[in-house]
Amino acid sequence: MSTLKEFNFKNKRALIRVDFNVPLNTEFMVTDSTRIHAAKSTIQTVLNDGGSAVLMSHLGRPKGKEDQFSLRHIVKKVSEVLGVKVNFVDDCIGEKVEKAVSELKAGEVLLLENLRFYEEEKSGDQNFAAQLSKLGDIYVNDAFGTAHRAHASTAIIAEFFPEKKCFGNLLAREIESINKVLNDSQKPVTAILGGAKVSSKIGVIENILDKVDHIIIGGGMTFTFVKALGGKIGSSLVEDDKQELALVILEQAKAKNVQIHLPVDAIIADSFSNDANTKEVDTNQIPDGWMGLDSGPKTADKFAEVIAKSKTILWNGPLGVFEMENFSKGTIELGNAISKATKNGAFSLVGGGDSVAAVKQFGFAEKVSYVSTGGGAMLEMLEGKTLPGIEAILK
Repeated sequence: MSTLKEFNFKNKRALIRVDFNVPLNTEFMVTDSTRIHAAKSTIQTVLNDGGSAVLMSHLGRPKGKEDQFSLRHIVKKVSEVLGVKVNFVDDCIGEKVEKAVSELKAGEVLLLENLRFYEEEKSGDQNFAAQLSKLGDIYVNDAFGTAHRAHASTAIIAEFFPEKKCFGNLLAREIESINKVLNDSQKPVTAILGGAKVSSKIGVIENILDKVDHIIIGGGMTFTFVKALGGKIGSSLVEDDKQELALVILEQAKAKNVQIHLPVDAIIADSFSNDANTKEVDTNQIPDGWMGLDSGPKTADKFAEVIAKSKTILWNGPLGVFEMENFSKGTIELGNAISKATKNGAFSLVGGGDSVAAVKQFGFAEKVSYVSTGGGAMLEMLEGKTLPGIEAILK
């Protein structure tokens, strides 16, 4: 795997694809700078070598050049995080940009305008990629969040740097962490798959069945399995057309000696609200008019036992509607169990939007081995797909 270590950036310009697609409030202030912090070590490596850095990113889903999506809004925050003054140019290709780039001195950083102001970025346009490629001596891809897209700045551009391209520190760590779970894992391996729908996790389940010893299923998709097994689920979330598939998954797991663990009890509510009436029942005995919104205390104990024996843990998706305080306990207890196992030497990888949000909200980010920055990209890697942004560097 080609990484920053293979290059000396002294007097070289690194053209770095970062993922600065960060949330902004109505005043255009950055409300979560995790992704900027994540790119810091790569940029720092280049500057410490005596090189300069040209940063390119997208922000949001603009239709043409819309000021609300301008990267100028984040310049101050990027400067603050990096500890160096960041220069900005209000375009990403063309003469003005090339001039700004040519004036960059060692140790300086230049942020380009939003790549998605050009339709050519998303369409993977060769000519657009060629223009971007003029802006650096070495191409560094450090944007895991967009590695599953064959965009001009993530996949096509690499063709113009046949010998001078590499992964940044963040992207290299993402690949290593996922490989550690899928290919170099210490057994027993446990995958926790939560979230609303079985359909969105099918590819992952099918790909990891040969690699794991335990699969813990939680969240809304629990009820598709419970109903398929003949249980009563009241008005809980269910995918009726996926019940047969749920049974097939259980059969496949059995044949491969993989243990599937479903919640045994649930916190149910008479409406989808934090103020709803609640009770604790067996997962397969939910009365009509009630819905399961969290896993219960027996489930927490059962799952904690499995996790305590695990050496490698993948967590993708919460166990309940953790955004509502009354239905957050299952997810919090799971986080506690994973933190404890990590402290005892297990490797734990957390990824996927909702589980990352939960980990941050409940203070587990420092207590697990690695928190992934790319939801969609991580899911596709777990499904065994080849990501264009990664393949382009490996070629």
